[in-house]
Amino acid sequence: MSMVGMYSCCFGNHALFSTGTKTKITCQQQQLNGNHSLEAHYVRRAAILSDLSAGFTSPHPNFGCVLITPSGNVAGEGYLYAQGTKPAEVLALEAAGSDSCLGGSAFLNLEPGDCHGDHSSVSALIQAGIKRVVVGMRHPLRHLRGNAVRALRGHGLQVDVLGEDLQSKTIEEALKLCHLVNAPLIYRAASRIPFSVLKYAMTLDGKIAASSGHAAWISSKKSRSRVFELRGRSDAVVVGGNTVRRDNPRLTARHGGGHLPMRIVMSQTLDLPQEANLWDISEVSTIVVAQRGARKDFQKYLASKGVEVVEFDILNPRDVMEYFYECGYLSILWECGGTLAASAISSGVIHRVNAFIAPKIIGGRNAPTPVGELGMVEMSQALDLIDVSYEQVGPDILVSGFLQPIPDLTPNIPSVDETSAIDPSVTPYESSIIFFYKTWDPYGAFSNFSPHPIQMQDDDGNYKTWSSVEHYYQAHKFVGVENSKAQQWVDQIKSAKSPEEAARIGRSAQRRHPDLVRSDWDSVKVDVMFRALKSKFSIYPHLNNMLVSTAGSVLVEASPHDLFWGGGREGEGLNYLGRLLMQLRAEFIGESPSASRGSESSFLTT
Repeated sequence: MSMVGMYSCCFGNHALFSTGTKTKITCQQQQLNGNHSLEAHYVRRAAILSDLSAGFTSPHPNFGCVLITPSGNVAGEGYLYAQGTKPAEVLALEAAGSDSCLGGSAFLNLEPGDCHGDHSSVSALIQAGIKRVVVGMRHPLRHLRGNAVRALRGHGLQVDVLGEDLQSKTIEEALKLCHLVNAPLIYRAASRIPFSVLKYAMTLDGKIAASSGHAAWISSKKSRSRVFELRGRSDAVVVGGNTVRRDNPRLTARHGGGHLPMRIVMSQTLDLPQEANLWDISEVSTIVVAQRGARKDFQKYLASKGVEVVEFDILNPRDVMEYFYECGYLSILWECGGTLAASAISSGVIHRVNAFIAPKIIGGRNAPTPVGELGMVEMSQALDLIDVSYEQVGPDILVSGFLQPIPDLTPNIPSVDETSAIDPSVTPYESSIIFFYKTWDPYGAFSNFSPHPIQMQDDDGNYKTWSSVEHYYQAHKFVGVENSKAQQWVDQIKSAKSPEEAARIGRSAQRRHPDLVRSDWDSVKVDVMFRALKSKFSIYPHLNNMLVSTAGSVLVEASPHDLFWGGGREGEGLNYLGRLLMQLRAEFIGESPSASRGSESSFLTT
């Protein structure tokens, strides 16, 4: 699928793109007029590049980079494939070759946001001799905002930010595109809930099913393919109990990419069928959220199938989205019925609507509609979409628009570090408990998904490089197993492009073929993890310093789902990853390594 089509499935705005975007472009080829047009053109190009990773791995901030030689030619381009992989700037410089960018310029759609302590993006530009950097927008996350801009300027580079240092109509259009490709991150940072898109297909007379409830198929095959792509761009897909009972969906992406979104079922009473496609978690996990105390026996049944159940005192979309925000989710796709859609809109958690309208009429007084009761009695109360776009998809029309405007990041809010510099009494972290989870968090470098390769010795005494701790850990579930398929998984995990993909392969293989997991895995996995962590924090001095600096604080891996390595939603998890990091911290500070290792069993079981 073309870049235009891929982008429109998320935002539906063809006017911002031209075709043939994968061809490298020079100033002369475009015949651009004026410096502002030039700035806008290359920042737009960086934004388009940044979106190329969508659908291949779990959603993440989108970074693109275009490098221009002093003579005005494109030297190299790159985009971030996933968190934990090479930065866009590094890839662009590798494509450009040595010394070709000396004295040149770099155009970025988004300020670099390196995992804490890892400054490879900034360092790469400095070491390549880049003299000028044009940034589309500052990083939306406050603990990262302005850091890279200050670092680059501190090394003598000229840094211009669209809308701040450069202004014009073409610049405004380029800035809008930068906002669009990272809208999930911007909304998440501003509203403290994941970016949510409501998707539905309806007939020309506004029905999402016949009066009997039959709904297959309203939209065309092309529209359904577009929906698969939408799912591939999302962290999770949400449906209600009615959808599970009526349609028995699978909610898989089926778009050819590697990323499969989590499946979330919202059901207040857990009046759900015993058999459903969503209870099959061999490919992707399912989470059911329900009212506290609902059908305890059915909860046990779901648990036996490997389906996680999360209870809420009062089940409503706002609380559920706040929970998944804390889980680190960036983008959510809602494919629910009218009742849940109305509740989500009323709760203010829906940011965008994608409506597929099929040229069909079904009629029916009791046929369901895409949005239920909102309490509005006059047309003047209707909610207007913003930045509406229209696209023909096969015989259908896709109408897209925002229910809430993209948050304005100006005026520039100082980061925590900047505030601390002004007022030393303001410290970034007041609590004695330090939580970490996603790599973009303040302590994201503690995550196994952080972009820090490690070197580990194998059974033959040879050292091998692993792209991340997660790669090493997932592969060692199958190391030493006398089976060719197990070795294939080891090789596949080792060569995975990102930690997310390594985790997906390892977890899926473990679920599908538990008989091929090494027999001693439960007894050795903690030691496997500890060895990998020790390598990581020994290789990188800045990570070592960062870990030691947390002395006196309790480290908690804030995964609400992994109750072994994480702390759980309400502290019920074992938090083994946090405990291993604290144990490693004690060794680095100077406690006797032999004493520390000798107390491992008692420490980890407290």
